[in-house]
Amino acid sequence: MTERETMEYDVIVVGAGPAGLSFAIRLKQLKPDVTVCVIEKASTIGAQILSGAVIEPQPLDALLPGWRDNPPPICVPATEDEFWLLNKTGGRKLPVPQTLNNHGNFIVSLGALCAWLAPQAESLGVDVFPGFAAADTIYDADGSVAGVRIGDMGVAKDGSHKPGYTQGIDIKAKVTVLAEGARGSLTKQLIKRFKLDQNSDPQGYSIGIKELWQVPSGRVTPGKIFHSFGWPADTRTYGGAFLYHLDKDRIALGYVSGLDYKDPNYQPWEAFQQWKNHPMIKPLLEGGSILSAGARAIVTGGYQSLPKVEMPGALLIGDTAGLLNVPKIKGTHQAIKSGMLAAEHLAASDLKPTGFDAKLRGSEVMAELKKVRNIKPGFKKGLWFGMLNAGWETVTGGKSPWTLQNKPDWNSLHKLGQYEEPKRDYVQRELPPRDRLAGVYFAATEHDEDQPVHLHVADTSVCVTKCAQEYGNPCTRFCPANVYEIVNDEAGKRLQINAANCVHCKTCDIKDPYQIINWVPPEGGSGPNYQNL
Repeated sequence: MTERETMEYDVIVVGAGPAGLSFAIRLKQLKPDVTVCVIEKASTIGAQILSGAVIEPQPLDALLPGWRDNPPPICVPATEDEFWLLNKTGGRKLPVPQTLNNHGNFIVSLGALCAWLAPQAESLGVDVFPGFAAADTIYDADGSVAGVRIGDMGVAKDGSHKPGYTQGIDIKAKVTVLAEGARGSLTKQLIKRFKLDQNSDPQGYSIGIKELWQVPSGRVTPGKIFHSFGWPADTRTYGGAFLYHLDKDRIALGYVSGLDYKDPNYQPWEAFQQWKNHPMIKPLLEGGSILSAGARAIVTGGYQSLPKVEMPGALLIGDTAGLLNVPKIKGTHQAIKSGMLAAEHLAASDLKPTGFDAKLRGSEVMAELKKVRNIKPGFKKGLWFGMLNAGWETVTGGKSPWTLQNKPDWNSLHKLGQYEEPKRDYVQRELPPRDRLAGVYFAATEHDEDQPVHLHVADTSVCVTKCAQEYGNPCTRFCPANVYEIVNDEAGKRLQINAANCVHCKTCDIKDPYQIINWVPPEGGSGPNYQNL
């Protein structure tokens, strides 16, 4: 084996999302001489960022005081909020909860926001490298994190080296900052290695599926924000939708399904498509066209699921730490705040991570999460209990003397026959896309077919025996991109993994009831290429 090429920086940041970029900008503002590198697995910055997204601007005001004079390309001031409980044929308009009052906020494309933040980091001297996937962590002799190893390029499916093979380099740093977003692949390993979650509940997740539409003129009211819950979810399944009116006759819309759902036959992608065909939504979209589509896991465990966010040589920020505020459906302001806080901590401590966990827990980031800690877990007892509990927690400002517990999402799935099938009450769909494969087209996802499959299933025999009998292969339903198929050929039934469809949402890694699917990064630059999601 040849010696790996090595690059050295003071700080390496894994992930060019809002947390990672805000961290890099703030650190360079405070310590211009510190060398900082940000790596990103997507082909371009923002290409794999997907969020609603309505943002609270205060953290951005603090980070880049003049940003409103030169805003990101999609940045529409919020004008009005609506909150609806839907049934199959209509709905009831409800008072807007305080947590969803968006006065003073902005509707943005988070992907476009990150593409706009990256040059601001570069202008301060940060090296930003898209197309580089961190495949592994490297360690010092004392066991502390020493940096990351970039995945090799040009490896064939069988493991042999193709003509364009390039060995991945090692990037070494005094401190490694993990800003990988929800269910980060390196973060997952580090949490296990350093037992960062031994004093916290298991993390919880939802899957958010989103589309951006161009609609006929006259239908859009820029700045209008619509949230709904109820149909098409049954009362035992956590789900809700958003629809944001942008500029240029565009609408961003999506559906969020809690991955703690119990129904083995539930299909998050189908629930979204059903919701689009609701009588209140369909007229907005008819005659329009999809511009872009995708899916992403959302981290929803909150306060009680926060792992320890520091370890020797590294720290966690943003969604990789689990800082999203579920009732607000917002994590960007928390990501930016945690990134800035981490930068300020490292600047003041000679780049030592020690003490960052205590600093984060003592900050307003955690105070915000503590207030709402019981709201999402309350919905595990059904919609109506969840609503009552949310009202109570809001009125008391989260001062309940108890903290509800989170359990792992994979654990919640009931076996076939042990769950009373809900009345789905679905409609005949008419709006595109017709199926998940057609949806994948709008994610513009690209993977070289001849590369090792990045979805590692520990024992595929389980799929056609135990899983088929107990759960009916839920991976064929929960994946929004049709990656998993059970096929019948001469050899009998087997699992087929269509890895080239993958949109990197990580749902399979989270929801698989046997926990035998491990999502690892494919070759750098592979995956979805989202436009303005």
